[in-house]
Amino acid sequence: MTHDMPLLLLRRRPWFVAIFQAWLVVCSLVFAWLLRFDFTLPYRSVLFFAIPVLVLIRLGTMAYFGLLRGWWKYVGLRDGIDILKAVGTGSALFLIMMRFVLKATAFPRTVYVLEALLTAGLLAGVRLLSRLIAESVRENISSYKKVILIGAGSAAQTVLREIRRPGSGYVAVGCLDDDQSKLGVRIHNVRVLGTVEQLPYLLSSEPADEVLIAVPSATGAQMRKFVDICTRAKISFRTVPALKDIIAGQVIVSQLREVSLEDLLGREPIHIDLESVRKEIGGRTVIVTGAAGSIGSELCRQILDYTPARLICLDQSETGLFYLQLDLDRHRNGTHVAFCVADVTDCERVRSLLSEFRPEIVFHAAAYKHVPMMESNVQEAVKNNVLGLLGLLGLADESGCKSFVLISSDKAVNPTNIMGATKRICELILSSRPPNGMRCVSVRFGNVLGSNGSVIPVLTQQLNNHEPLTVTHPEVKRFFMITREAVALVLQAFAIGNHGDILVLDMGEPVRILDLARTLIRLSGKSERDVEIRVTGLRDGEKLKEELFYGHEEVIPTLCDKIKRTNGTLKDWSGLCRQLDELRASMTVDGAGPIRAKIKEIVPEYSFEASNSKQNGDESVPRSHFRAAAGHD
Repeated sequence: MTHDMPLLLLRRRPWFVAIFQAWLVVCSLVFAWLLRFDFTLPYRSVLFFAIPVLVLIRLGTMAYFGLLRGWWKYVGLRDGIDILKAVGTGSALFLIMMRFVLKATAFPRTVYVLEALLTAGLLAGVRLLSRLIAESVRENISSYKKVILIGAGSAAQTVLREIRRPGSGYVAVGCLDDDQSKLGVRIHNVRVLGTVEQLPYLLSSEPADEVLIAVPSATGAQMRKFVDICTRAKISFRTVPALKDIIAGQVIVSQLREVSLEDLLGREPIHIDLESVRKEIGGRTVIVTGAAGSIGSELCRQILDYTPARLICLDQSETGLFYLQLDLDRHRNGTHVAFCVADVTDCERVRSLLSEFRPEIVFHAAAYKHVPMMESNVQEAVKNNVLGLLGLLGLADESGCKSFVLISSDKAVNPTNIMGATKRICELILSSRPPNGMRCVSVRFGNVLGSNGSVIPVLTQQLNNHEPLTVTHPEVKRFFMITREAVALVLQAFAIGNHGDILVLDMGEPVRILDLARTLIRLSGKSERDVEIRVTGLRDGEKLKEELFYGHEEVIPTLCDKIKRTNGTLKDWSGLCRQLDELRASMTVDGAGPIRAKIKEIVPEYSFEASNSKQNGDESVPRSHFRAAAGHD
């Protein structure tokens, strides 16, 4: 009890504070009685009669003057004045109640005075003792990290509660918020010192070791502002977990994390019609090709949230599927999940799997996607992306599949590379294919942050290796989307798409790769003077900026404001099939030139430099073609 009592007082548990102070009042009255009667207890019936009356009056006046709450470790002169007011008022009420209301004239007059003095002394004494205990505790946390919080809302309150826990390793010195009405307000006794812009100035009077950004709902623009201000102030910074974890009350200090590019590119929360997606997926058998990839793995995770009967994860990467299995084992929710190592171009293997599992829905994410690599491997790009899709479509139709969803790319619009051109052919195949009971939908979007081999991992690796950051062109721009957001919209598009639709996700504004590189440098705690940014020049097949729509495509809104439907000129199915047969035949000819020429017939918008179409095969591409540079996916 002696060990726990100071902690209870310091944590100001209201119920304990009330009981403890009531006990002090009883002790004061009994001790005053002992003093009056030479340490004997005569007239005990009068004493016992007075105790509940006095306790109720004292607690009432203490509550009125705010003595049942507050921070005892910050006791000061004002608390002493409140004690005198509460004791004086309570003594007057007690005297009136005993002598004039209850007619207890036998109660000694001197006890009124002695009890009041003792009560005031004890109430003040325990508060001073609490402050001494708090000061001793404060000495023990002198090594704790001093932090300033950006934000003064519910997330900041949650973080402050966690910081107050013993052993957190942090002590808060203040909060910052741009809401002028909050300035000067105390949150868990931590004052809102000023606005976020005032951080560099405030650090001179309130030194801190780190800034915690407690605004989980901040937009990308707001996060960029916070990072810029912290960088100018030369102070390290971290942020809180996702908003859903804040709402669930699951934030702990150990979950505070570094600010990521996802935070800086964050957009407004998307609203998904969960029921429409659940209606399409719940209780059905779903197959995801390319399941071990960035998009495919996130598709598997989110699909499991809608409780399908079975989920088949198909990929030719054994290692990728192994790690995906480890991850999905925690999210199965009763769904039977199968992991199948297979190449989508192996028709016999795919036919066997589809015959065994009879999927009702196919999400086709398997594709070669790296632009420079595919420029020197044209045959493989066509074989995997185009012929693989054709074979899978036919087999899915044979097995009774009801819905087929293709993951396309913004590089399919006015393509200047083989990867984008093959994706455009895939869109045309699904759009032009006659309806025969299987709904076919294409979903087009740009880059996702952090996908294997894409710009962010390349730049991050170069930064970690203390190498120059390579950017292909100072003006190159790309659309970026967070993976989980892209996949959520893919599932929504699948639920609302009609046969032949090309659905395009809202990608926001394109981002300059050079700006991304500079942001990564700031997030690493370095300055641009410390890290060289080297411009290497555009690689074969790359454009300065990507597009989301063709000029001839009509953009039609859908039920989801983040998804648009396009309505372009479709190809005659029989004519397209003839061209695809000719494309297949062109792959038997040495070199990439005939293949590119046939692709140009199918996709007139496809443009490429003559240097890419030499007839002596893929070996014509120089080794420098593969240099690591950030500018595409």
